[in-house]
Amino acid sequence: MKKVLLTAAIAFGTLFASAQDIMVVSTYDGDLEGAEAITANIGVGYQVMDGITVGLVMAKDALGEDSYELFGRYDLGAYMENVYASVQLPTEEATDNIVLGVGYTLTVWNGLSVEPNYTMPVNKDNGEGTFNIGVAYRF
Repeated sequence: MKKVLLTAAIAFGTLFASAQDIMVVSTYDGDLEGAEAITANIGVGYQVMDGITVGLVMAKDALGEDSYELFGRYDLGAYMENVYASVQLPTEEATDNIVLGVGYTLTVWNGLSVEPNYTMPVNKDNGEGTFNIGVAYRF
């Protein structure tokens, strides 16, 4: 676990040295109140190539504790304007808990976007799909 996080930190540090897009994302959590509803699922991503973004996002693990998960996004701009496919997986037991999704980016102002999306776990035992409202800012 420590090796994965250290490797990710070194990779992000190296990637931030070049001039690419950095993205801050969050998903609204209706079960929480106040600012925590937005900040509970906040994350940072880095656009490594045109249309491909990778990053870390906060999430709750199986015990309800805060943890970090890896996420990736692929913009489907060549096929459908402003549509993206996403994958999110925890740093432990990743293959059993992969979550796939599809979403739409609605740019509100400059780099600020509202992103409705639908996500569902690959393993049926991990629940059903959910509709989410996300917020993203690219700079």
